[in-house]
Amino acid sequence: MGNGPSKSAVAPAPIRAKLRLRTKFLLSFLLISSALTCGTLLIVQHQVTLQLRGDISGDLRNSVAAFQDFQRQRELSLTHSAELLANLPNLRAMMTTQDAPTIQDASTGIWRLAGSELFLLADRTGKVAALHTATPGFTRGDAQEFLSSSLRQDESGYWWYGGGHLYEVFLQPIYFGAESDNNPLGVMAIGYEINDHIARDISRVASSQVAFRYGNSLVVTTFSPAEELDLQNHTRDTARVFTEGGSEIQIGGQKFLYTSVDLAPGAVTPISLTVLKSYDQATLFLGSLNRLLLLIGLLAVAAGSLIIFLISDTFTQPLANLVEGVRALEMGDFSYPLESVGGDEVAEVSRAFDGMRTSLRVAQRRLIDAERLATIGRMASSISHDLRHPLTAVMANAEFLSEPGLDAAQREDLYREIRDAVDRMTDLVESLLEFSRAREHLRPVYGRMADTANRAVHAVQRHPEFNGVDIQVSCEGRDEGWFDPKKMERVFLNLLLNACAAVPRDSGHVEVNIREAKKGLEVRVEDNGPGIPEPIRDTLFEPFVSYGKENGTGLGLTVVQKISQDHGGDVSIEATGAGRTVFKLVLPHDGLAADLHTS
Repeated sequence: MGNGPSKSAVAPAPIRAKLRLRTKFLLSFLLISSALTCGTLLIVQHQVTLQLRGDISGDLRNSVAAFQDFQRQRELSLTHSAELLANLPNLRAMMTTQDAPTIQDASTGIWRLAGSELFLLADRTGKVAALHTATPGFTRGDAQEFLSSSLRQDESGYWWYGGGHLYEVFLQPIYFGAESDNNPLGVMAIGYEINDHIARDISRVASSQVAFRYGNSLVVTTFSPAEELDLQNHTRDTARVFTEGGSEIQIGGQKFLYTSVDLAPGAVTPISLTVLKSYDQATLFLGSLNRLLLLIGLLAVAAGSLIIFLISDTFTQPLANLVEGVRALEMGDFSYPLESVGGDEVAEVSRAFDGMRTSLRVAQRRLIDAERLATIGRMASSISHDLRHPLTAVMANAEFLSEPGLDAAQREDLYREIRDAVDRMTDLVESLLEFSRAREHLRPVYGRMADTANRAVHAVQRHPEFNGVDIQVSCEGRDEGWFDPKKMERVFLNLLLNACAAVPRDSGHVEVNIREAKKGLEVRVEDNGPGIPEPIRDTLFEPFVSYGKENGTGLGLTVVQKISQDHGGDVSIEATGAGRTVFKLVLPHDGLAADLHTS
């Protein structure tokens, strides 16, 4: 006999995550809304940043324009004051002395009348005769140098720097008599200093920081000393950059936007005013704005998710009900309630599925009825065929018994043949009854499986045709358990009869091995026959399957399988081939059999 039906190793299908339609809706909405929210935040942040930079730049330009307006007004005021002072008689009289100490002492009152931070008088040769400053540091030598330079230029205003002080100075000639007489007595210079007071006023008006530069030197700033040092430590190109008007600079760990104005265009040494506004401080509100927008975005996403969930639940609930109906149909339940309210596509599909299910139920019933009739026909045909031979033998031998002249030995032989025919019919009827009985007919008791196997061996050995077959029963470990001894004896009897019928009459060998295993008891029935024929390997345990037996009913192994399954176990072909066939019977531990006993 060849090999039995083998179970090829099938690789497990990869586990794939199953996303419900509702979940897909939610994920899609979350992705889209998150992308839109992030995009909106980025766009808003970019636009606000651009707008903020534009506003800061506009404020800086306005601050510079305000300073230039202030400077023009100051220039007009000082120019007018200089013209009035130059025409004072006492000033003219004082200048006619041409005595520097006298002019220095006598000009103090006039300087106080002028109200400027710098007041200078020089004789007709350009030599400084008197110098008055509000703060020390600017020396007479500095004044002489800048005055000589300024007299060579033809401008209205000049910038003088010395001793750390920066002044905007206006020159006014002093004449003896009328200006048209061109009789000069000397020159008067009036100037105001670019000091902390002016810087603070500009800073307050512009709401920003201010820095005045003379070349590479910082004259005055509104920065703290540490920030001022950081500003001073910039490269020498900083003055040029400030003069040309840069855009950003890093001071004291902060980023500043700035704009500059050249106070002395064309001068050899650049003089500039730079107005700086902290970009970092101005953008502090962007953090709170971003948090607010993010919070609004999250609330919008949450609210949208809830709405999408409710909407998707409304859409997907009928689909879920339809899926459950399909699963119930797969399990054989044709009565699962389906919801088909409304006239949408899902309701139409549900009604169509319900109609298909009804049609399928009718078709299944018809198929079952047809299969039942076919099964009854096959059973009737098989039973009639199997009963015909023993009945014929009974009738023929009964007629022979009615004839006179038979001795006792002949009558005994005829009686034995009648008895064998009746036994075959009884066996057939018992197999049919066993095949139709339910599991509740089991009557389990606690006993040894080997004793049941030995009783089946003795029953087989009573058959004369199997006298030459060697049958052995062996045990490995414990063989006690709960089982129905009559049912199990029939299992052993059917397996042994099949094995004895397959092995050679003169050298046949059948071994029954009972072994204790983790899952229960394992029983193996092994023979040295030719193996299971190929045509019946796949249908060996189906009813009415027989091969090579003249009087076989085809129910022996079917009954073995049913009794095994009734006990919670199963039977299978472990091996088959030329010279070796093994049937393996597995029965559960005592617990399951005990449950059968108590049920």
